[in-house]
Amino acid sequence: MNTVRRAAATALAAVAVLGAGAAGPATAAPSPTPSAGKLPAGLYGTKDPTYDGVWRQSLSFLAQRATGYQPADQAVEWLLGQQCEDGAFPSYRADAAKPCDAKTMRDTNATAAAVQALAAVRRQSAAPGKADQAVKAGSDWLKSVQNKDGGWGYGAGGASDANSTSVVVGALAATGVRPGEFTSAEGRSPYDALLTFALPCSDEEGPGAFAYQPDKAGKLFANADATAAATLAGLGKSMVATKASPEQVPTCTDLPKPTPERAALNGASYLAKTLATTHHLVQPPMPGAADTTEQPDFGNTADAVVALSAAGASKEAMPALEWLEKNSAAWAKESGPAAYAQLILAARATETDPRKFGSVDLVERLNAAGPAPKSPDTSASDSSTADEEDSGFDLWWIIGIGTVVGVGIGFLLSGRKK
Repeated sequence: MNTVRRAAATALAAVAVLGAGAAGPATAAPSPTPSAGKLPAGLYGTKDPTYDGVWRQSLSFLAQRATGYQPADQAVEWLLGQQCEDGAFPSYRADAAKPCDAKTMRDTNATAAAVQALAAVRRQSAAPGKADQAVKAGSDWLKSVQNKDGGWGYGAGGASDANSTSVVVGALAATGVRPGEFTSAEGRSPYDALLTFALPCSDEEGPGAFAYQPDKAGKLFANADATAAATLAGLGKSMVATKASPEQVPTCTDLPKPTPERAALNGASYLAKTLATTHHLVQPPMPGAADTTEQPDFGNTADAVVALSAAGASKEAMPALEWLEKNSAAWAKESGPAAYAQLILAARATETDPRKFGSVDLVERLNAAGPAPKSPDTSASDSSTADEEDSGFDLWWIIGIGTVVGVGIGFLLSGRKK
């Protein structure tokens, strides 16, 4: 999911790509930026939500549920109110009372993230029926805009990319749908699309990696963000992952007919090698930027930690997690709730206590970024095993409660789902 990180900068880049025609038909711009001091009361964060409002709200919910908290009813209602009548979610709607129209930019990434988030809270929210309906409507919309190759682009009709396809796979996994059975009219699954972005182990520059999309000439170039997302997707997991067992050193192996899981493990191998020296990923300078220095990419490093742990390579992930503990505080404070959520999910994936993340209590910082969540709500413990398997989230809700009650214990169970 991929694990795709739909922070504002990423969304802006995606919108630019769509507008340029590289990823398909351009769509209308998101809702106008809200006036200063007039952000919705239920929204997490204080920065302009135009390009990441739904994304950061959804990640906040997932991280809260993973640490034993139920998001506030006001926050859940805000997210529900962002959904269009056709089931899609835009990146942000400033005026949720105004119906979506043809000019509303519907966002596959925001929709998939919201589906995961609302699937996590549906049984404990103030309006569980509304959340259930929103999850189904969002899933139905994603199905309706699935490309012929089985994948998705950032916007409906856009050419498939690894990140968008991966975050939708996460939504399918979170709602109990087998990604391999979610096929287009042409019979192609998300995995069919995802495998087209996988680089072979023989590639000199990115052995085992995934590309975001092929370039105009059809060539694939390794992309760490896409690789982290596709690694989780290939393993059939959502953005919320736990450490896989047994541990295994990630290796890259080409098969005559690669499987999604094998491609995912190859992706983990690429991530492990990329992180081996500096223990963090870097982001290249923006085109035309005066400063051409590569900067640390905290968010994608956190994503890579989750992907490696989910692939059984938590040993290889730990140096990067420790680097984040030492270096990410200023970035998270500046970036806001989505950043805290990413770090919480990385901590959870490695069974590290997010309340003692370096010098920062990530849980406290996230919860303070929006309406105070409910803590803890043990109603989920009454759910049946069948319900847990159906939702994919109730188990880690219970795990989270144990973490909150036993401060310092950390996350004790694994079992992964993306």
